Amino acid sequence: MQNQRLFKDRWARKIMMVLTVLSSLMVLVMAVCLFLRARPIIAKKPIMELLFSCSWHPHRGEFGFLPFIVGSLWVTALALIMAVPLCLLTAIYLSQYASSYVRELAKPLIDLLAGIPSVVYGVWGILVIVPLIKNHMAPLAGTVSTGYSTLAGGMVLAIMVFPIIIHVVMEVFGTVPHEIKEASWALGATKWQTVKHVVFRRSAPGIIAAVVLGVSRAFGETMAVLMVAGNVARVPSSVFEPSYPLPALIANNYGEMLSVPLYDSAIMLAGLLLLMVVLIFNILARIVLVRVERSIQ
Repeated sequence: MQNQRLFKDRWARKIMMVLTVLSSLMVLVMAVCLFLRARPIIAKKPIMELLFSCSWHPHRGEFGFLPFIVGSLWVTALALIMAVPLCLLTAIYLSQYASSYVRELAKPLIDLLAGIPSVVYGVWGILVIVPLIKNHMAPLAGTVSTGYSTLAGGMVLAIMVFPIIIHVVMEVFGTVPHEIKEASWALGATKWQTVKHVVFRRSAPGIIAAVVLGVSRAFGETMAVLMVAGNVARVPSSVFEPSYPLPALIANNYGEMLSVPLYDSAIMLAGLLLLMVVLIFNILARIVLVRVERSIQ
Protein backbone atom coordinates (compact mmCIF):
# COMPACT_ATOMS: atom_id res chain seq x y z
CA MET A 1 0.00 0.00 0.00
CA GLN A 2 2.78 2.41 0.88
CA ASN A 3 4.62 1.65 -2.37
CA GLN A 4 1.42 2.31 -4.29
CA ARG A 5 0.99 5.70 -2.61
CA LEU A 6 4.61 6.61 -3.39
CA PHE A 7 4.12 5.53 -7.00
CA LYS A 8 1.00 7.71 -7.34
CA ASP A 9 2.81 10.61 -5.70
CA ARG A 10 5.72 10.41 -8.14
CA TRP A 11 3.43 10.27 -11.17
CA ALA A 12 1.29 13.10 -9.87
CA ARG A 13 4.42 15.22 -9.41
CA LYS A 14 5.61 14.43 -12.94
CA ILE A 15 2.22 15.18 -14.50
CA MET A 16 1.98 18.52 -12.67
CA MET A 17 5.53 19.40 -13.76
CA VAL A 18 4.68 18.64 -17.41
CA LEU A 19 1.51 20.74 -17.21
CA THR A 20 3.46 23.59 -15.63
CA VAL A 21 6.07 23.49 -18.40
CA LEU A 22 3.36 23.41 -21.07
CA SER A 23 1.63 26.40 -19.49
CA SER A 24 4.90 28.32 -19.39
CA LEU A 25 5.63 27.47 -23.02
CA MET A 26 2.34 28.98 -24.19
CA VAL A 27 3.88 32.46 -24.22
CA LEU A 28 6.79 31.19 -26.31
CA VAL A 29 4.44 29.41 -28.72
CA MET A 30 2.33 32.53 -29.14
CA ALA A 31 5.42 34.66 -29.75
CA VAL A 32 6.80 32.22 -32.34
CA CYS A 33 3.48 32.02 -34.20
CA LEU A 34 3.15 35.79 -34.32
CA PHE A 35 6.76 36.14 -35.47
CA LEU A 36 6.26 33.65 -38.30
CA ARG A 37 3.19 35.54 -39.49
CA ALA A 38 4.99 38.89 -39.16
CA ARG A 39 8.20 37.72 -40.85
CA PRO A 40 7.29 38.98 -44.37
CA ILE A 41 7.13 42.61 -43.28
CA ILE A 42 10.18 42.25 -41.02
CA ALA A 43 12.13 40.86 -43.97
CA LYS A 44 11.04 43.63 -46.33
CA LYS A 45 11.13 46.68 -44.02
CA PRO A 46 13.93 47.73 -41.66
CA ILE A 47 12.87 47.12 -38.06
CA MET A 48 13.93 50.63 -37.01
CA GLU A 49 11.70 52.11 -39.70
CA LEU A 50 8.78 50.01 -38.51
CA LEU A 51 9.26 50.96 -34.86
CA PHE A 52 10.12 54.65 -35.18
CA SER A 53 8.28 55.84 -38.28
CA CYS A 54 5.09 57.86 -37.80
CA SER A 55 3.78 57.20 -41.31
CA TRP A 56 0.93 54.67 -41.44
CA HIS A 57 -0.31 54.39 -45.03
CA PRO A 58 -0.81 50.69 -45.88
CA HIS A 59 -1.86 51.44 -49.48
CA ARG A 60 1.53 53.06 -50.06
CA GLY A 61 3.37 50.31 -48.20
CA GLU A 62 4.21 52.55 -45.20
CA PHE A 63 3.81 50.84 -41.83
CA GLY A 64 5.08 53.04 -39.01
CA PHE A 65 4.09 51.73 -35.58
CA LEU A 66 5.35 54.64 -33.47
CA PRO A 67 1.91 56.34 -33.13
CA PHE A 68 0.37 53.10 -31.88
CA ILE A 69 3.17 52.32 -29.45
CA VAL A 70 3.15 55.85 -28.04
CA GLY A 71 -0.65 55.80 -27.87
CA SER A 72 -0.60 52.60 -25.85
CA LEU A 73 2.06 53.96 -23.49
CA TRP A 74 0.22 57.26 -23.00
CA VAL A 75 -3.14 55.65 -22.25
CA THR A 76 -1.62 53.09 -19.89
CA ALA A 77 0.50 55.68 -18.07
CA LEU A 78 -2.50 57.97 -17.58
CA ALA A 79 -4.55 55.07 -16.26
CA LEU A 80 -1.86 54.16 -13.74
CA ILE A 81 -1.32 57.76 -12.61
CA MET A 82 -5.02 58.06 -11.85
CA ALA A 83 -5.68 54.53 -10.58
CA VAL A 84 -2.75 53.60 -8.33
CA PRO A 85 -3.05 56.37 -5.67
CA LEU A 86 -6.84 55.99 -5.46
CA CYS A 87 -6.61 52.19 -5.28
CA LEU A 88 -3.97 52.25 -2.55
CA LEU A 89 -5.92 54.74 -0.44
CA THR A 90 -9.12 52.75 -0.92
CA ALA A 91 -7.40 49.50 0.04
CA ILE A 92 -5.85 51.16 3.11
CA TYR A 93 -9.21 52.48 4.27
CA LEU A 94 -11.11 49.23 3.70
CA SER A 95 -8.46 47.00 5.28
CA GLN A 96 -7.21 49.20 8.11
CA TYR A 97 -9.86 51.78 9.02
CA ALA A 98 -13.31 50.69 7.83
CA SER A 99 -15.69 48.70 10.02
CA SER A 100 -16.44 45.10 9.09
CA TYR A 101 -19.92 46.17 7.91
CA VAL A 102 -18.51 48.73 5.46
CA ARG A 103 -15.83 46.29 4.31
CA GLU A 104 -18.28 43.48 3.60
CA LEU A 105 -20.57 45.92 1.82
CA ALA A 106 -17.80 47.32 -0.39
CA LYS A 107 -16.18 44.03 -1.43
CA PRO A 108 -19.09 42.76 -3.60
CA LEU A 109 -19.34 46.15 -5.29
CA ILE A 110 -15.62 46.09 -6.12
CA ASP A 111 -15.92 42.54 -7.44
CA LEU A 112 -18.90 43.65 -9.53
CA LEU A 113 -16.74 46.28 -11.22
CA ALA A 114 -14.35 43.53 -12.28
CA GLY A 115 -17.18 41.58 -13.91
CA ILE A 116 -18.65 44.38 -16.02
CA PRO A 117 -17.96 43.80 -19.75
CA SER A 118 -15.49 46.20 -21.30
CA VAL A 119 -18.02 47.31 -23.91
CA VAL A 120 -20.21 48.66 -21.09
CA TYR A 121 -17.26 50.70 -19.84
CA GLY A 122 -16.81 51.97 -23.39
CA VAL A 123 -20.45 53.03 -23.71
CA TRP A 124 -20.29 54.69 -20.29
CA GLY A 125 -17.13 56.50 -21.41
CA ILE A 126 -18.89 57.80 -24.52
CA LEU A 127 -21.90 59.00 -22.51
CA VAL A 128 -20.04 60.51 -19.54
CA ILE A 129 -16.27 60.88 -20.00
CA VAL A 130 -16.25 62.16 -23.59
CA PRO A 131 -18.76 65.02 -22.96
CA LEU A 132 -16.98 65.85 -19.69
CA ILE A 133 -13.67 66.32 -21.49
CA LYS A 134 -15.20 68.13 -24.47
CA ASN A 135 -17.40 70.57 -22.55
CA HIS A 136 -15.49 71.14 -19.32
CA MET A 137 -11.95 69.78 -19.02
CA ALA A 138 -10.61 70.88 -22.42
CA PRO A 139 -12.01 74.46 -22.17
CA LEU A 140 -10.65 74.67 -18.63
CA ALA A 141 -7.20 73.77 -20.02
CA GLY A 142 -7.55 76.39 -22.76
CA THR A 143 -7.82 73.97 -25.67
CA VAL A 144 -10.41 72.38 -27.93
CA SER A 145 -11.14 68.67 -28.01
CA THR A 146 -13.81 66.39 -29.42
CA GLY A 147 -13.68 64.43 -26.16
CA TYR A 148 -12.45 61.30 -27.92
CA SER A 149 -8.93 61.54 -26.64
CA THR A 150 -5.99 59.94 -24.87
CA LEU A 151 -7.31 61.30 -21.59
CA ALA A 152 -10.70 59.62 -22.15
CA GLY A 153 -8.99 56.29 -22.78
CA GLY A 154 -6.83 56.70 -19.67
CA MET A 155 -9.82 57.59 -17.46
CA VAL A 156 -11.88 54.62 -18.63
CA LEU A 157 -8.92 52.27 -18.20
CA ALA A 158 -8.24 53.64 -14.71
CA ILE A 159 -11.78 52.72 -13.66
CA MET A 160 -11.40 49.27 -15.23
CA VAL A 161 -8.25 48.44 -13.26
CA PHE A 162 -9.65 49.70 -9.94
CA PRO A 163 -11.08 46.34 -8.81
CA ILE A 164 -7.95 44.37 -9.74
CA ILE A 165 -5.51 46.54 -7.81
CA ILE A 166 -7.83 47.15 -4.84
CA HIS A 167 -8.65 43.48 -4.41
CA VAL A 168 -5.05 42.28 -4.61
CA VAL A 169 -3.71 45.03 -2.33
CA MET A 170 -6.40 44.29 0.27
CA GLU A 171 -5.47 40.62 0.25
CA VAL A 172 -1.80 41.53 0.64
CA PHE A 173 -2.54 43.87 3.56
CA GLY A 174 -4.48 41.04 5.18
CA THR A 175 -1.38 38.84 5.25
CA VAL A 176 0.54 41.25 7.51
CA PRO A 177 0.65 39.62 10.99
CA HIS A 178 -1.49 41.45 13.52
CA GLU A 179 1.23 41.03 16.14
CA ILE A 180 3.58 43.27 14.15
CA LYS A 181 0.98 46.04 14.04
CA GLU A 182 0.30 45.64 17.76
CA ALA A 183 4.03 45.94 18.46
CA SER A 184 4.11 49.19 16.49
CA TRP A 185 1.16 50.57 18.44
CA ALA A 186 2.78 49.51 21.69
CA LEU A 187 5.80 51.65 20.79
CA GLY A 188 3.55 54.69 20.49
CA ALA A 189 3.04 54.78 16.71
CA THR A 190 -0.25 56.08 15.38
CA LYS A 191 -2.41 54.02 13.07
CA TRP A 192 -1.20 55.94 10.01
CA GLN A 193 2.45 55.60 11.08
CA THR A 194 1.90 51.86 11.46
CA VAL A 195 0.35 51.64 8.01
CA LYS A 196 3.10 53.74 6.45
CA HIS A 197 6.15 52.14 8.09
CA VAL A 198 4.99 48.60 8.87
CA VAL A 199 2.12 47.52 6.63
CA PHE A 200 3.48 49.22 3.51
CA ARG A 201 6.97 47.88 4.06
CA ARG A 202 5.78 44.30 4.56
CA SER A 203 3.36 44.55 1.64
CA ALA A 204 5.65 46.20 -0.93
CA PRO A 205 6.14 43.08 -3.09
CA GLY A 206 2.40 42.44 -3.18
CA ILE A 207 1.65 46.06 -4.08
CA ILE A 208 4.11 45.87 -6.97
CA ALA A 209 2.47 42.64 -8.14
CA ALA A 210 -0.97 44.31 -7.99
CA VAL A 211 0.26 47.25 -10.08
CA VAL A 212 1.78 44.83 -12.61
CA LEU A 213 -1.56 43.04 -12.95
CA GLY A 214 -3.26 46.39 -13.44
CA VAL A 215 -0.77 47.45 -16.11
CA SER A 216 -1.15 44.16 -17.97
CA ARG A 217 -4.93 44.59 -17.99
CA ALA A 218 -4.70 48.23 -19.06
CA PHE A 219 -2.12 47.70 -21.80
CA GLY A 220 -4.04 44.87 -23.44
CA GLU A 221 -7.54 46.30 -23.09
CA THR A 222 -9.23 46.70 -26.46
CA MET A 223 -12.92 47.46 -26.69
CA ALA A 224 -13.32 50.27 -24.15
CA VAL A 225 -10.22 52.12 -25.41
CA LEU A 226 -11.23 51.61 -29.02
CA MET A 227 -14.55 53.35 -28.32
CA VAL A 228 -13.21 56.50 -26.61
CA ALA A 229 -9.57 57.08 -27.61
CA GLY A 230 -10.31 58.60 -31.03
CA ASN A 231 -8.26 56.15 -33.13
CA VAL A 232 -6.19 58.64 -35.14
CA ALA A 233 -2.85 57.28 -36.31
CA ARG A 234 -0.56 60.07 -35.14
CA VAL A 235 1.56 60.69 -32.08
CA PRO A 236 -0.53 62.75 -29.60
CA SER A 237 1.07 65.96 -28.40
CA SER A 238 -1.32 66.36 -25.46
CA VAL A 239 -3.76 64.26 -23.48
CA PHE A 240 -6.68 66.03 -25.18
CA GLU A 241 -5.69 64.75 -28.63
CA PRO A 242 -6.85 61.37 -29.96
CA SER A 243 -4.56 58.36 -29.89
CA TYR A 244 -4.55 54.90 -31.42
CA PRO A 245 -3.33 52.13 -29.06
CA LEU A 246 -2.03 48.84 -30.45
CA PRO A 247 -4.99 46.69 -29.29
CA ALA A 248 -7.41 49.07 -31.03
CA LEU A 249 -5.35 48.84 -34.24
CA ILE A 250 -5.57 45.04 -34.21
CA ALA A 251 -9.29 44.95 -33.37
CA ASN A 252 -10.18 47.59 -35.96
CA ASN A 253 -8.24 46.23 -38.89
CA TYR A 254 -7.64 42.50 -38.62
CA GLY A 255 -9.48 40.73 -41.40
CA GLU A 256 -9.82 43.88 -43.50
CA MET A 257 -7.78 45.12 -46.44
CA LEU A 258 -6.12 41.73 -46.86
CA SER A 259 -5.60 42.60 -50.53
CA VAL A 260 -3.04 45.21 -49.46
CA PRO A 261 0.45 43.66 -49.57
CA LEU A 262 2.01 43.06 -46.15
CA TYR A 263 -1.07 44.38 -44.32
CA ASP A 264 -1.87 41.08 -42.62
CA SER A 265 1.79 40.71 -41.67
CA ALA A 266 1.80 44.24 -40.22
CA ILE A 267 -1.19 43.48 -37.99
CA MET A 268 0.56 40.33 -36.75
CA LEU A 269 3.64 42.42 -36.00
CA ALA A 270 1.41 44.74 -33.96
CA GLY A 271 0.30 41.73 -31.93
CA LEU A 272 3.91 40.66 -31.45
CA LEU A 273 4.90 44.16 -30.30
CA LEU A 274 2.03 44.21 -27.82
CA LEU A 275 3.08 40.84 -26.43
CA MET A 276 6.73 41.87 -26.16
CA VAL A 277 5.99 45.16 -24.41
CA VAL A 278 3.84 43.42 -21.78
CA LEU A 279 6.47 40.70 -21.37
CA ILE A 280 9.31 43.21 -20.95
CA PHE A 281 7.30 45.18 -18.41
CA ASN A 282 6.55 42.03 -16.41
CA ILE A 283 10.23 41.03 -16.43
CA LEU A 284 11.30 44.47 -15.23
CA ALA A 285 8.61 44.41 -12.55
CA ARG A 286 9.83 40.99 -11.44
CA ILE A 287 13.39 42.32 -11.12
CA VAL A 288 12.13 45.23 -9.00
CA LEU A 289 10.05 42.81 -6.92
CA VAL A 290 13.07 40.61 -6.17
CA ARG A 291 15.13 43.62 -5.10
CA VAL A 292 12.33 44.87 -2.86
CA GLU A 293 11.99 41.45 -1.24
CA ARG A 294 15.74 41.34 -0.59
CA SER A 295 15.74 44.81 0.95
CA ILE A 296 12.89 43.81 3.27
CA GLN A 297 14.71 40.66 4.37
